[in-house]
This record gives sequence, C-alpha cells and structure tokens, in this order.
Amino acid sequence: MTAATNTASLELEVQQLTRGPKHHFFGYIGHVQNIPWNQSGHYLVALRTGFQDHLPRADEPAEIVLLDAKNNYSERVVAETRAWNPQQGTMLYWNPNAPETQFFFNDRDPRTGKIFPALFDISAANGGKRIREYRFDDTPVGNSGIAQKGGWFAAINYARLARLRPVTGYPEAFDWTVGTRHPANDGVFKVDVRTGEKQLLVSFRQLAAAIRPLRPDVDNVDLFINHTLINRDNDRIFFFARGNFDDRTNRINQGFIVRPDGSGLTPMKQFIGGHPEWATGARMIGDVEGRQILYDVDRPEMVGTLGTKEIFPTPGGDVARTANGW
Repeated sequence: MTAATNTASLELEVQQLTRGPKHHFFGYIGHVQNIPWNQSGHYLVALRTGFQDHLPRADEPAEIVLLDAKNNYSERVVAETRAWNPQQGTMLYWNPNAPETQFFFNDRDPRTGKIFPALFDISAANGGKRIREYRFDDTPVGNSGIAQKGGWFAAINYARLARLRPVTGYPEAFDWTVGTRHPANDGVFKVDVRTGEKQLLVSFRQLAAAIRPLRPDVDNVDLFINHTLINRDNDRIFFFARGNFDDRTNRINQGFIVRPDGSGLTPMKQFIGGHPEWATGARMIGDVEGRQILYDVDRPEMVGTLGTKEIFPTPGGDVARTANGW
C-alpha cells in the first residue's frame, strides 16, 4: 500500500518597492522585531542615500523616508540622520508602545559630534516630528536595541565602534573612551523611554574581569560591544564583548547575558553563532556544529534542534523570528 504524496506548491511574488537614482535600505536584519513595517503594515520606514560605496562622513546625512503601502509605496522624506552606516542603518525601530505611529533612530549633533537617539511620531502635525531626543553629554550613546515589550532601550558607544570595528560605528563621532582599553564609564546602558533616565548596566571593566580567566591577554585588547538583543519577556539581554576582531585566529568573541537591572552578568558557556536570536523565555536560536539549535541560557545548555541540515543549510546566518512569533 502506497501513501499518496500531497505536494503543495509554494508561490512567491517579488515586487520592487523603491527606485533610483538614490539607494534605499532599512539596515540590520530583523533581529528582535527590528523590522521596517509599522503594526498595521501601512507604512515601511527606510533610509535613502546618494551613495553606498563608502562609510558616511559626519557631513553626509541619510534621509529617513516612509513608504506608503496603500499608495503604491509612494515615499515621503520625514527626517534625516547623521548617524548611520550601510551595515546597520541607523537602528530604526518602531516603538512597541506606539507601533503604528512612532519609531526610533540615531542621530548626531553636527557641532559636537555627539550621538543621540531620537523618537519620531509620524502622526504629529505638519507631516510628523521628533517628539524626544535622548542626549547625554557625558556618555553620548546611541540606541542599540528596543525592549520588545517597550519601555526602555539598550544603548552603546557607536563612536568606540567606529574606531574598533568601523562598519558598525559612526565615523567621526565623539568618543570619550579614546586611550582606555576597558573604561569603567562605558559598556551596555539602559535608557528609560518615558523619563530619559540612563543606567550603566555593565562596564567594559567588568567585562574584562569576566573574560580574563579564559583570556589573560584581554589586558592588551580594546574591547567593544555588538548585538544587544533583548528577549520577548524584557527580562534578559544578550550581547557580544569583542576585541581583535580582524584577527580570526586570536579574536575575542564572548557572548554574555545580563538582566535589565544590571544583575546576573553571565558569560555564555557555548558559542552559538555570530547572529543568534531569542526564541521564547530564556531560550535562544543559534548555530552549533552546523545545526540550527535551541539554547537555554539559564540551564545553560543546548535543549533542542530546529529542522534539519537540508532545511537550514547555513544556520550560522542571520536568524530572525517574525513579529507574531513564527
């Protein structure tokens, strides 16, 4: 007896949304609900630039545009930013507390070179406006990830990134940490969206102390931070502390977990790929030995696999779950 095979066809439609002569892109990769669509899908937010062949100078802003999905994706310039790069854009995030009308992006003061996040409301009069800027003169940081339930965001020093891993930073920005390998006044920050209060959750000095037992040479390495990923419950932050990143044989690439009150700083015992994503609760989706896996950061251990190598032939790529949890 032979079972009937039911092969459902999958059809994909590709539609070009934008056209030249300028370049359009969103930036980043869909991690932790970092997506271009607002809640209803009426608008997409994107960057528009006149070039894509070099890192932008401080005097080369990008335009921030809204694409109207209900009007043939017509585009409207609503703002501009002096804090962006081709890899991550300007960290555009729709505000979880106002996902239909508000989004965050990073900007730079043209006089001081200091980075700051801004919150924009498209429903405001005269085509929309910035309703808040988060400026910190002592530690001018940029948004590096919005809490998925809203209320706060993680922030890091993008000027330090411009020195230590240029493709992820904002060139020519003001950096208060020049000459300090592991500053005590820089690291992963948390910023309250409503009050603007800033808190340093973990410093580079703390990170160096946590890395030192495994890598005593950390004292000779300038560390930087990438990929602050907040889980769907808003109670854990994942990030990488990195150094010597251009030297593949001797780089530091240590994942960490920390609670949003700064407690529970824990080095990851298992490397699960360069672009992991949060699943549910304390579990992350990552890559171990060419398999797409689930890793529980509390236990801490691998607790399952997803699909097969045929379904996920390159699991170490950029993983992103949909807004509704798929």
